[in-house]
Amino acid sequence: MAIEYDLDCATDLSANEVAAHLEEVGKETGVLDASVTAERLVEGAATRRGTWITVVTPRPPQPWHPIVIDLGFAPTVDVAFRMDKGVEVSDQQDDMIRLVAPLLRRVDGDAVLHFQFEQVWLLRRNGELSLSEEDDLWRPGRLSLMTQPYHRETHIMDSLYSD
Repeated sequence: MAIEYDLDCATDLSANEVAAHLEEVGKETGVLDASVTAERLVEGAATRRGTWITVVTPRPPQPWHPIVIDLGFAPTVDVAFRMDKGVEVSDQQDDMIRLVAPLLRRVDGDAVLHFQFEQVWLLRRNGELSLSEEDDLWRPGRLSLMTQPYHRETHIMDSLYSD
């Protein structure tokens, strides 16, 4: 089973505009090489470490969607990060944060970075950014990448598991 993380955003920007910002961030941070364009990110492209990234416009979520129920917003753009099986996952997660942290400064709106709706890494809602209190997710090196104000708070999407 592939390990995949999603950055779900409720933004006025299109998937193509978010992909253009992600291209800029990726090249500035060195996570993406020169061949990766916004157009390729919409189709799917790999980072230097092999993480497969795709930026898409998701279908409008149903009212029972976990992000709608548990976090109170409807995603309009999804950035998926699929980890390469042949590379250390922790290194790929570091690269994911190298991309997400500056991307959040360029893309307004609510956003959540999560692993299969089970583990919320970060949540930005109404302009307020919170990072999970799990220190194994947010090691000092990853925390240092977050240059915008944040607080630590654990969020759970548990509607998938309730009756």
